[in-house]
This record gives sequence, C-alpha cells and structure tokens, in this order.
Amino acid sequence: MTDESAQAEAGTAEGQGPVEIDEELARHLENKREELFEKFDIRDAFPPEVLEEAEQRTTDVQEEIQSEVDERRDLREKTAFTVDPIDAQDFDDALSIDVRDDEIVLWVHIADVTHYVNPETAMWSEAVERGNTVYLPAYTVHMLPPILAETVCSLVPEEDRLAHTVEMHLDPETLSYETIEIYKSVIRSDERLTYTQAENRLDDPDAPLHDELSAVWELADSMHEQRKEDGSLVLNPKRDRAHTIIEECMLKANKAVTHELMWDRGVEAMYRVHPQPAPEEWDEALQEIQELDGVSIPGSAWDDPRKAVNATLEQAPARQLDKIQWAVMKVMPRAKYMNDPFGGHHALNFEIYGHFTSPIRRLSDLINHWIVYTNDVPEDLVALCDRASERQQKAEKCEREYKQFLEEVGLDPAAVNNRGIEVVEE
Repeated sequence: MTDESAQAEAGTAEGQGPVEIDEELARHLENKREELFEKFDIRDAFPPEVLEEAEQRTTDVQEEIQSEVDERRDLREKTAFTVDPIDAQDFDDALSIDVRDDEIVLWVHIADVTHYVNPETAMWSEAVERGNTVYLPAYTVHMLPPILAETVCSLVPEEDRLAHTVEMHLDPETLSYETIEIYKSVIRSDERLTYTQAENRLDDPDAPLHDELSAVWELADSMHEQRKEDGSLVLNPKRDRAHTIIEECMLKANKAVTHELMWDRGVEAMYRVHPQPAPEEWDEALQEIQELDGVSIPGSAWDDPRKAVNATLEQAPARQLDKIQWAVMKVMPRAKYMNDPFGGHHALNFEIYGHFTSPIRRLSDLINHWIVYTNDVPEDLVALCDRASERQQKAEKCEREYKQFLEEVGLDPAAVNNRGIEVVEE
C-alpha cells in the first residue's frame, strides 16, 4: 500500500478504529439514553413473547425457503449484490441490472419481512408500538427483533432468501417507467459490498461485478441529474458514487411502488407527504443564504427555490454548506405519513411518494409491503399513519438531544456514529 492510499485508508471509519472512552463516561452515556428513552417513550427491550416468536420464525430457514420456491418468481440465477456501510448488521436490499438495446431493467430486491411479520403476529403489534428503528450514535433501538435482520431478512451472499422485488423497465432516454412489476421472489445475492469496496470496484475494470456496478452507477448518476433538473432538492451534492447508487435506486423503487398503488390499483397506502414552505419563508431562507460570506445564488436559479439551493450548494465554499442546509431546514415543514398523497413531496418534487424499501426499520414500509401483497388496506390505516409520523418525530428529537449530550461531554457525534465506541478499563 502506498503512503497516499494508507492515508486514505486512515481517513475511513475502518481505518481509524473505535472511539475510546472510560467506564465512567460509558455509565453517563447509558444513563442519558435511559433518560431520553423514558422522555420520548422509546421501548428498548423487547417483550419475551416477541423475542420467542422471532426465534420460532427463524428456525429451519432453508427448509421454509425451499417450500416457497414454487409460489414465487425464482431469481436465484440473476446476478444480485448488496451495498451497505461497513458496520451494517443486516442487508435488506439488493440490486440487479440489465442494460438492453431498447430499455434498462432495474430490479430492487427487498427482504420479504411481511412473510415473517404480519398483522396476526406479536412482532407486528410491537412494530406498531415502536414505529421505527431509532439510530443513536453507536446505539440502535430496533423496530423488529434483530434476529430477523441478522438471519432470514438479511440478503447475505450465497444463500437463498425470500424477497419482494420491484422490477422496473425504464426508457433509456427519459428514464421513465415503461412497465412496473412488484412480486414475491427468491433471490441469491452474489456478494455483499461495503461502500468503499463498491467505489474500488468501479475503478477496477477487472474486478468482479465491475460491469454491473458501472451500469447501475451510470443509471443512478443520470437519475440524480434528472431529479435536480426537475427541481428535486439535493442538500448533499458531494455524495460518492456508491451512496448515490443506493439512494437513487431506492428512490426509484419507492416511487414505482406508490405509482402502482395510486394509479394502477387506486388503493390507499402510507404515502409520504411533504408540504412546501410559504413563499415568504422561502424568500427568507434564500436571503439568509445570499448574505453568507463567499456565497452567491446564481441569477438564473431564483425562480425555483429548490433549484436555487441546488445551484448554490454546487458552488459554495465547503465551510458554508452546513449553514446553507440549516437555512433551508428551518423553513421546511415536517413531512408526514398520510393515507392520501394529496400535496405530494415538495423536497423531492414528486407528485406521489411513499416508502417501501426498508420494512425492517420503518413501520410505513412494513404496512406498504402488506398492502402491495394483499391488495387490502388495514382498517386503522389513518391511525397507523399518525402513529408512524409521531414516532418518527420523537426518534428525531431523541437523536438530536443525544448528539447534543455527546458534544457536551467532549465527544464528536459523527466520529462516534461512524466508528463506534470501545470502553477502555481505567
């Protein structure tokens, strides 16, 4: 390894190792978490009956999967791969791609959580109580028992897994949907890649999966640029290729599913609705951005505030990015879950949008998987939407307060989040 590459490696989370703290500080962090969990009504431990049910549903895994093969689309011969952070505990989404003469076919495979968790189970009831997984730096409170994510709902390499696949046939010029199919499948992932590994494979023409990664990167990059051109707000313009691949492919799949539910089936679902700020609020945000040192909003972009922010972020000094993002976030109304997509998603500039790609960690996705599969809507859908919105808001507040506490005790929340914590004996 050259000095330059060694330094690059040292800049990654895996290169630096965990953040070390002493036992006293570890106790302080634990006490703070317990205080916040009580304040925001966050359940850390699972009831025994939920854990027992999860344990039962994760036994005889391969035997159960084999019994499902005849009832599903068998995609085990199709090349598929996952891309996740290095410390990911589960791999719940995988990608496949085929670039043809007249179309691009993108498959997004999502772990079939509802095969194991349905309205008749204790795990479902617990998921409704929790609403979502809560991610604190170096500490996670799961929506569903981790054993699910670590076994049957993890698309690990070289093992058959049950999935819910979104198959999208895209026009190579416009990237619009020509056809959308959503179906239960059996897949077999070829490889689990970290973001760093995916980046390296893209640079190495001889590496395994290089062609597939290159094809999906080219598609993701085009979808990203198209979103920006259409007026989708992009607050993080410096994302690497691997993150862009996952973000854009998941957005495309989420949009496809809610398009199918709304226009083709005409059913209610858990849609993600994001209202737009009032014009005067946008003016206030743009004025604040314009006054930052070294920042100038291009004159041609003022007509659409989202495009103005995008263009400004592309050119602004790195030291001002956080301030620009904060100026926007202050005026943005809170997104919420609703059973009707009326109003659309302002930040993404999507007429209809909802969540489907993370049923292991979001109640909305779990519910939408069930609606897609059964073509039936839970009677208490409005209450479930309100519940998911409320729990997400409390999770965000808990995360914010915990990060503030980390800073107060001299820890960098980003470093803790990226590298984890190791307790060192005094």
